[in-house]
Formats: sequence, C-alpha cells, structure tokens
Amino acid sequence: MGFNRNFESVLDIRYGNDVSLDALLLHFMTENHLEYSIDPGKNASGEQMRFMMALAEGEFYAPCSDWMFLMLLKDGLPDLLLKEYLIQWKNFIRLSRNFCSDRELSRRFIQLARHKFRMVLGSPIVLPSRLMKRLLTIFMTQSGIDDPYRDIRKALNRRAARIVKSDVFDTMVNVCMEDTGGCRRIDELRFKLDMLEIERLMRISTTTDYWSPETFDEDSLDASELENEVRQNSSQFEEVYESLGKDGEKRKRILYIPNRAGGLIFDLQVVRTLLRLGHRVVVALKEGFYFEHPTFWDRDSDPVLAEAFNGAHFASEDKLSKNELLSIMAKHPFVVISDGTRERFNPYRVSVTFARAWKECDLIMAKGEGMHNRLIQNSHNFTRDIVNFFRDERGKFHLYYKTKPEMVHKFSERYISGKADEIIAEMRQARADGKTVMFYSGVIGSVPGQTQAAIKLMSVFVEHLRSQLADIFIINPGEYFEEGMDADDLMYMWESVQRSGFINVWRFQTHFDIEKSFELMEEKVPPVWTGKDSTYSTGCTKEMHIALDVQKMYPELQIIGPSSEKFFRRREYGVGKFCDVAIDSCN
Repeated sequence: MGFNRNFESVLDIRYGNDVSLDALLLHFMTENHLEYSIDPGKNASGEQMRFMMALAEGEFYAPCSDWMFLMLLKDGLPDLLLKEYLIQWKNFIRLSRNFCSDRELSRRFIQLARHKFRMVLGSPIVLPSRLMKRLLTIFMTQSGIDDPYRDIRKALNRRAARIVKSDVFDTMVNVCMEDTGGCRRIDELRFKLDMLEIERLMRISTTTDYWSPETFDEDSLDASELENEVRQNSSQFEEVYESLGKDGEKRKRILYIPNRAGGLIFDLQVVRTLLRLGHRVVVALKEGFYFEHPTFWDRDSDPVLAEAFNGAHFASEDKLSKNELLSIMAKHPFVVISDGTRERFNPYRVSVTFARAWKECDLIMAKGEGMHNRLIQNSHNFTRDIVNFFRDERGKFHLYYKTKPEMVHKFSERYISGKADEIIAEMRQARADGKTVMFYSGVIGSVPGQTQAAIKLMSVFVEHLRSQLADIFIINPGEYFEEGMDADDLMYMWESVQRSGFINVWRFQTHFDIEKSFELMEEKVPPVWTGKDSTYSTGCTKEMHIALDVQKMYPELQIIGPSSEKFFRRREYGVGKFCDVAIDSCN
C-alpha cells in the first residue's frame, strides 16, 4: 500500500490525497453497503448527509466511534475487533435459538450466516453494527419472523407504565428539596423547579438502561439515591439548562431519540415536561425490529404505548419535504417519526424525514450508551447541538453536551420567511407602480459542476430582458442566493413568493434563452449546455407544478416557456440538492 494505515485521528482520513486511501475508503463504503453512487435508493446523498453532518471538503465520515473506524482500517484482525464481531454473532445465535422453533430451518440459516460471518473475519472491513444488520436480515427473511421482540417490548412498556403511576415514581419526581434556595424572584424559582424536574426525569429514565425484564419494577428505584445524585452532580446539567432557556424565552424544536422499550415510557415523561415549557418535540423511533428499541409501529399492537402517546401526531411519510415537515411541526407540538432504519444510528441510512427533522430542530437529545459511541466518541462535527445521556453497567449516570461548530449557521424558518416577505413586498410595490411582475425560473444546479455558470447565464439574460421590456419587474432567483442556504431553504422561501399571487408572468428558461445568453457574453455554447432548458431541472419541474397550481387560483397568470408536459418526465425534487435527479426511464 502507498500509505500508512496507522492514523492518529479520523480527521486525518480524507478523500483526494492518495488514490490508495481513496480506494480503501470506497472499499469500506461498498462492503458496508453505504455508497450512494452504487445504491442511491437506500443510501443518503451528500446533500442529505449535510443536513446532519458538518463536514469539511474531503472529510470522510464513518458511522461509528473513532476507535472502531481506526481499528477497521488496520491490517489484520485486532483482538478488540474480533471481540466486537463475536458479540454480534452470539446475539444472533441466541436470537435464532430462542425464537425459531423449527430446528431444521434454524440450522439452515445459521449455516448461511456462518458463511457470511467467515467472509467478514477473512476481510475485516465491515462495521460490527452492519454485520448485525446483515445477520438480522437473514434471520427475518429466512424464519418469517418479522419482530421476535414485540411481546418483550410490550411487557417492558406495561411494567414501566405501572411504575410511572406508582407513589415511588411520584415521590422521586415531585418531592421538594430542602436547599432549593431563597426566592428572590418568582420566575427564577419557577425556572429552577422546571429544570430540576427535567433533570430528575432524565436521570430516572436512564435507570432502565440495564434492567432485565424480570427486575423491571418500582423496587429498583431508589428515591434517596436519586436525591443524592442530583445534589452532588447537578452542575452536569448547566449547559442543558442554558440551552432550554427560561420561561420559554428560547423555545426550541427538540429531536428526542430514545433507546429502549420500557424506558420509552419514562422518556415520554421528559417529553411532556418539555412540551409544558413551550418546546416542540419530535420523537424518532426505529422503522423495524432492532431488539428492545421501540419501533414506529409498536403503538398499533401495544395499547399501553398507544395511551402513552396520546395527543402525538404520527407522521408515517418517510420523504417529507421541508414545507410538509414544517407545516406538521407548526400544527402539532408533539410529532413522532421513524428514523427509517433497523440499526443503532447511521446517517447514511436514515430516512429523508429524519434527516430533515434533524436539520429543522435546534437540539438533539439522544439517549443511550450506544449513541454515545456514535455521537460523542466520534470526532466529526454535527450540525446541531447534541445532548447524550445514559447509565453505564455500573449504574453511573453520564451526560455529554456536544455543540455544533461555529461555521454551522441555521437559517430559521422565521429568517427564511422574512426574506420571502421582503421579496413579496417588492412585488406588491411593483404592482402598485403599474409594473408587470415576472418570475424567471431557470437551471441552477442541474448541470453538474456548472452552478456558477448557470447563475451567470440567468443574470445575463434577465438583464437583457430588463433592457428590452418596459415597466417590468423581474425576479431572478440567482440574485437572491445567500451563502450557506441549501436548496431546501431556497425552495421553501421561493414557494412562499410564488404562491403570493403577485406574479403576472412566470417565464421558464428555454434553450433559446441559454443560446442568447452565450451570444450576449460573446461566447459559443459549450457541449454541456447544448439543448438544455428548464425541463432539465428538477427544481424547475417542482416549480412548474406550483405554477399550474397557482394558475388555478389566479387564472390571469401567464406561464411561458417549454410546455408543461416536457417537465413531468422527471422524478421528485432531490433531497437538499441543487443538482438533478435522473429521468425516470420507466416513464
């Protein structure tokens, strides 16, 4: 090999510096079935990954802890990695023997899994969690058992619900502490008590992390131990307190990620308190079976869980647009979604809805030691502040607060709406001055590597139109681009503008427009732009749908450019993309 595999930091591992390393990283991605270019139907695009990850140019992200990834890149099979693989294998064997009563069938798919396992040991580049995902898929498809832990999770939830209603739990949450401090201001005392309640509930919720189903009862709770823990370690929560703010002054959108059935009932007590304080909460559950982790569908077969989720809005669509998600979150303070996976935490495999929820929320509350490995013991930065809390096997409580880097700027819904309102005000004034308002839709990023050229082409042609047409107010989206905004933000902003009712003429870019732009620049049309027009843009395709919808409300709207039929050969607008989504060959 042309490089040293003994990296000191995962941040030293980058694309583009060494072809041998690039090949190894691509091998890692393909063997773990995470490469978008090979399987775009299952894996997140780079644009979707940037909803969650704050990665620098060339930075390579592996969905695991630093120590795990560095170990996978080493030659051979380190003892610690072998131990991790064997843990997954033993869990699979235990699952197969406990839940598949057909011994002949069980032996057959165990033998199949053994072949897969040996291949992994022979070339150890597969993440242990991805190995488990593969083994679970073999078990589920071969045995026909889609969720062997469904009844176990129901039993855990039932016992947890009984605990939550007990006097012991009520005492642990609501008992007054003697040293709450003097009351100088009512609002300060109220904030202190609210935060104390959240802290107690978070600590209580983690006590279930290592309870066995047999010991899941109120006798396992110790009120005096909790009170001592709060007294001695309350400073752990200072960053959480600051993040949540006082009296709703910093009302947040919070993405809450639970880690275990039973414990979920306790988590919902935390969620209810956050809702009472004015925050909006999105709870993310698993899409399907992953041992004791609660799934999005559990409430359908678990009346205890259905009651616990009373009042929550379940959004089952896994590809919600930004507009759709924000609309749901605006109407419902408590939303439940699926993360789209059957594994611990993997940004490459999460649903579009989960990735967008991460992007639109202000704070991530992720529970569990497994999440600590993926979020805290990983040197890469995420786009949102993260609170991770759990108890270890010895019962010690841990809380970590990981802030997003300063380079990450979140464009709030209010900010984006404000920019849209400014543009609408300009359109309103132009109409009042007797001008015709034209919106110009054109190719921005649908030609790979040509985004800046596309913006220049649009600007040149719009200036030409302004010089040729009298009393015209033309909106050129390229003139309103703001560094850091992705296509989701821009499309959200422009849809508000486009549906305002102030557009007289909506012009879509034609190939004649592009040819004229190059003529005005005294350049020949390069091959990459020959024959291109707005029908080659999925963004413009979405805008044509909007234009036809708006025209139904405002029949006087004139739509000019390529015919609408030429647009609709394209699939849905890409996730967070300026670039194109391929033409659906089936249509």
